[in-house]
Amino acid sequence: MISNGRDDWNNITSALAVLAFVPLAACAMFSGFKRHSAPVISGAIVVTALFCVAISILAGLRISLSFQALLLCYPVLLFALIYANLRLHRAVNARVALLSSARLAMIQAYLDKLRILPNPEASLEDVEIILIDPDEHHTSVWSSFLARCYLGGVEVMPWTRYLEIRQGRIEVSSFEITHLNYTPSQILYARCKRALDVCAVLLSLPLTLPLAGLVAAYLYALDKGPVLFVQVRRGYGGQRFRMYKFRTMYKGTGGGSTIAGDARIMPGCNMLRKLRLDELPQLFNILRGDMSLIGPRPVAEYVAKASERVEPKYALRSLVLPGITGWAQVTSGYASTTEEEIEKLSYDLYYIKNLSFDLDLIVLFKTIRTVVFGTGAR
Repeated sequence: MISNGRDDWNNITSALAVLAFVPLAACAMFSGFKRHSAPVISGAIVVTALFCVAISILAGLRISLSFQALLLCYPVLLFALIYANLRLHRAVNARVALLSSARLAMIQAYLDKLRILPNPEASLEDVEIILIDPDEHHTSVWSSFLARCYLGGVEVMPWTRYLEIRQGRIEVSSFEITHLNYTPSQILYARCKRALDVCAVLLSLPLTLPLAGLVAAYLYALDKGPVLFVQVRRGYGGQRFRMYKFRTMYKGTGGGSTIAGDARIMPGCNMLRKLRLDELPQLFNILRGDMSLIGPRPVAEYVAKASERVEPKYALRSLVLPGITGWAQVTSGYASTTEEEIEKLSYDLYYIKNLSFDLDLIVLFKTIRTVVFGTGAR
């Protein structure tokens, strides 16, 4: 470049200086959002806003740039800084301390390897979050300590809430419908989720329609007959709907749970099930409004009734649209018994309580990881 006798080094220096402003300013702003419950969406908003500011400054300085190159750099910068924001968010969660209490031994059985603060005079150095037992620490003995936490910018959180976040599940026996106290951002996302689902399905049709056609042709060639399997499932508000899947078992052998090496499954269809291609027809259920891309997996009516007899709160799963994939599915895997269904309920209730764009993105990435790499719950 030097040998070519470039005379625009001032412009190059100015452009690099302005573009370097984006990650530096983003990192500074991330520290202010380090306790935000949605690190992905907050990171994306910050990076996008700063990138637009940088482009506006460069345009105002009348510096000749390749905007196509900048647009190609944007997604790389976006994902890199979102990853940095997630690491910062996890680092904050790593600086957690637990207040001593009469139930300390019991709490430590759930939360091990945490720093213990033994008394109200304990130092708050290198502590971002304090875990308390509300029954014991909301007293005059600890009031001065809690005031010191609030004034020092240290977050005070019940240990049960921290355990819920850490495990990604809710204790079903203690859960009540009144615990669903949605924030304005959650309400907004819940209203937009249906539109996002429809847009995602429509945008995917150029890929999914030909793929579904190939799968249908393969299944018909294997076992002449209907290529679709239709089953009544429990949906939103407890209403029943007809859910569609590609039929991967021989005619007359469908129904019931599958096992490893199940002889009912047609040749090659284990791979279809592994890649979730048998669930492509459920995109039609999404367009009809029966399902969402992400939500609690719909279960057969007999499974729902059997589970409700054991745990009446199982009916709360129908507070949101069922999904093709969900938090319980990618976290706890497949349930083959009523007891396992109740276990999955704790994850479904966590999803319903913490509904957000961030959580849906996590579910989506976990699903892709499971399908592509075969890791995680199935």
